[in-house]
Amino acid sequence: MHKIRSDRPTWDEYFLQLAELVASRSTCLRRQVGSVLVRDERIISTGYNGAPRGIRHCLEVGCLREKEGIPSGQRYELCRGVHAEQNAIINAAYYGVATNGAVLYCTNQPCIICARMIINAGIIKVIHLGNFDDKLALEFMEEAGIEIIHKIRD
Repeated sequence: MHKIRSDRPTWDEYFLQLAELVASRSTCLRRQVGSVLVRDERIISTGYNGAPRGIRHCLEVGCLREKEGIPSGQRYELCRGVHAEQNAIINAAYYGVATNGAVLYCTNQPCIICARMIINAGIIKVIHLGNFDDKLALEFMEEAGIEIIHKIRD
């Protein structure tokens, strides 16, 4: 009989580590965020924050939000970037993969805009590493019956 290694990550640890790797592809100058959509312990989609396909990234043209002096958590619409959670959902749709019943792993707590998309995409659980605080997003997801788990980084 084989013994399981004690250093083997749990599924949550594994997918959160992958979300952190996905975040390394981010082109945002302010915050690098990554997300992984999973169903039945299989990755169905990933996303990081950055400009839409065919649009120049902030790495190339600078940060509109910085130029305008917009604080974090305000005026989300004044940004070139699409959030990591949104991109994971969009990428699943782009390739015809259903998100109903999926779990979202994310390096940050989702904002209210992402929370509404998460709810409508049928995602049933969000596991995040925090580092962003949007109480309304949490309230919406809780009201919709989505399980929310905040993991602490080691």
